[in-house]
Amino acid sequence: MRLRGRRVGHVWLWRWRRSPLRRRSDVVEGWVLLAAWTLTVLCGVLTGLTVAGSVERGLARERAEWRPVTARLTERAPGVPAGPGAASGSQVWAGIGWRAPDGSPRSGQARVAPGTVAGTAVKVWTDRQGRLVSEPTGAAEARVRSALVGTLIGLGAAVVPFACGRAVRDRLECRRLDQWDTDWLRFDPLWGHRTGSGPQDA
Repeated sequence: MRLRGRRVGHVWLWRWRRSPLRRRSDVVEGWVLLAAWTLTVLCGVLTGLTVAGSVERGLARERAEWRPVTARLTERAPGVPAGPGAASGSQVWAGIGWRAPDGSPRSGQARVAPGTVAGTAVKVWTDRQGRLVSEPTGAAEARVRSALVGTLIGLGAAVVPFACGRAVRDRLECRRLDQWDTDWLRFDPLWGHRTGSGPQDA
């Protein structure tokens, strides 16, 4: 009764300890688990740091290369201008024109308030070739974005060695169970003979 409520503790590193019940597959499984966890951590951390650094450098390059340019509307924006008390959040697409760094004229579209008259100055962002781009990400937001992307990619990379180690472990587990079945068939008749001979001798 006293043993029923007793909790058996986990034995650490039992696969590397000498024991008559330890099999070769137990040792192999121990090394497989060690290699799988090591590769999981290394792949996840190294891949995450590499991707995060690459994303942050790319965003920093955008901040360094992209420049604000003053463009002007080439046409009146569609829609009716908002009244004095109306909300100013709605915007529409309208044609604009600007000049590239080499002086060549460029044209495109930008979002402006409805009813904006032609010739109105509009601030847009362009790259080194004078093409329209979005406003570059700030330094603080870039760090958050790079960390998020690095974490997601790192977790995805860590899944590969973890899944491979899990598959190898399941294969070894099936093989160990087959060995146990073989040994049981070998020794069960001996145990059964000893068990059956007890009452006859008594």
